[in-house]
This record gives sequence, C-alpha cells and structure tokens, in this order.
Amino acid sequence: MRDPYSVLGVSKSASEAEIKSAYRRLAKAYHPDHNAEDPRAKERFAEVGAAYEILGDKDKRGQYDRGEIDADGRPRTHAFSGAGGFDPFNGFGGAGPGGAGGRRSYRYSSGGGGGTAGPDIDDILREFMGGFGGSRGQQGAGRAWKTPKEPGRDAEATVTITLEDLVGGGKARADLPTGKSVAISIPPGVTSGQQVRLRGQGFPNPTGAQHGDAIVTINIAPHALFVPSGSDLKLDLPVTLYEAVLGGKVRVPTLEGTVELTVPTNASGGKVLRLRGKGLPKASGGRGDLLVTLRIALPEQADPDLERLMRQWRDRAPYEPRKDMKG
Repeated sequence: MRDPYSVLGVSKSASEAEIKSAYRRLAKAYHPDHNAEDPRAKERFAEVGAAYEILGDKDKRGQYDRGEIDADGRPRTHAFSGAGGFDPFNGFGGAGPGGAGGRRSYRYSSGGGGGTAGPDIDDILREFMGGFGGSRGQQGAGRAWKTPKEPGRDAEATVTITLEDLVGGGKARADLPTGKSVAISIPPGVTSGQQVRLRGQGFPNPTGAQHGDAIVTINIAPHALFVPSGSDLKLDLPVTLYEAVLGGKVRVPTLEGTVELTVPTNASGGKVLRLRGKGLPKASGGRGDLLVTLRIALPEQADPDLERLMRQWRDRAPYEPRKDMKG
C-alpha cells in the first residue's frame, strides 16, 4: 500500500482531528453505496480504510513513524508466518502477500474475536451512513451483508406538500439520499407524518445488485386560511354586523376558488356553516366538508351612528347572551 499519509492527503505532523476529518471525507466520497457504477471506488475505499487503520491508532501510527511497521501494518523486522506465528493481516480480509498482487480487501468488524479494523471506523461510518452494514429494520446494527440477495439499506427522505396538492392529486417529488429524485403519487386521505414505501429505491447491497426500499415521510405544510380536521377543513370567516343581522350571500374562499355561502338572518358569531364536498380527499373516496365559522367583525374606526344605534337597542331590547354561563 502507498504511504498512509499520502493516501489520506495529510502531513506527517497532522493532528488526530485532521486525520479523522480526512478519513471521514474520503470514506464518504468512495463508499460503495454511493459509487455502485465505479469499480475503482471500492478499491480506493479499502485503501483509505487501511490507511486510517494505521494513522487513526496512536500506537500503530507511532510504530509506522519509527519504521517498525510498513504501510501494510507488517513488522519490518519479522517475517510473515502462515501458521502459529504473527499474523499482520488479522482484521483484514485477503490472502496477504501470497494473494492476488499482494492486495488485501479491507474488512470491518463490530468487535469480538477476529480482530477489529481500526480505532473507531465503524462508529465513523455509522455517523454518516446511518449504520454501515445494516439492513432493513436494523440500520446501525453493524451487521455485514451475507448474500447478494439480501436487500441493501433503506433510504429515508421527507417531502412537503400543500393542501392544494392534496386536492389536485398528481405527484410530489422527493430527493433521496441515494442521489435519485423520484415522483410520488399522493395517496387520498394522507395525513402529515404518514410514510410511503418505494420498493427497490434504497441503497444497493454492496455485494450484489439488490436494493433496499425508500421510505418517504409526507409532511403537509400549514395553510394561511384552512386548518385540516381529518378529511374536513376549518375556516374562520369574518362577516359584518349587518351581514350577521340581516343575512345574505357572502363569498367564501376554498382550495379551488371562491364560492357563495348563504348566511342566515340573525346569525351569531361562532355559528358554523357547512360547505359539503369542499374538504380534503378521503381514503375511502369522496371528499370531506369545509366548516365555516362566522366571526363578526366591527369597523376598524369607531362610528358615532353605530354607537347611537347600539345604545338605543340596548335600552329598548336588552338580552343576556351569557345566561347559561352563570354559576
């Protein structure tokens, strides 16, 4: 292997933090999950890992700097022993010098017998890969894929849609961590936080072509006017005092434009009127309703005539709207 300092692109005086940062950057860049179409990436990924196995370990780095071990971690003063002697390739997959061209494949282990692959390589990989070696439902478990038929990791993403998107149907586009951008059909009756699974759109299994799934969480953006309540929508509608007293037709916004709503005479503030079929799509078919709550709004500026009328009304026909609230 090349000089590990050159592989990581750091100087011999680099700090532990600088070495760790260089490894993070290069391991992420060459990770097989992100380079399925580049056969050389796997080789570079292994080389970067092997370099960090030496430089990321304080003792091994000291041995390398003092010339006690070479770039492959082999003692410079000991011969390789195939049985019973020192095994410099413990923790590595590969056949050593007798293998193909002397190359070795870098193998990660979660611990236990068989050696580990460096001071904290697994932890670093799990940080930016969501659990290297995991599988569906077991991300971050540190388990390696055993067969090409075993699916790769699931890819998670979030997409935000509007209430207008729900009513209009169609598709939403989600950007996956795999680098793909996929179109998602918006299911009727979807609620904020609901997840949609896209088969085969996740990360590939590094040992084969089998992909995991993509799990997309759908969030519904807040609306300036409407508040969802199941498949219904709620709307506060300001009306004038004379509209509430005399009744009449008023224009009401919906997700698909404005419609007319009849306000009954003598309508109190807080009265709820229903516009059927103007809510959100239901999973069972059809749509919910738009529930319109009347809110009486007085003029912004005080009106002497209105005040005089109200005093006359109070003196002539007083009434008690809060009689049911008395203790």
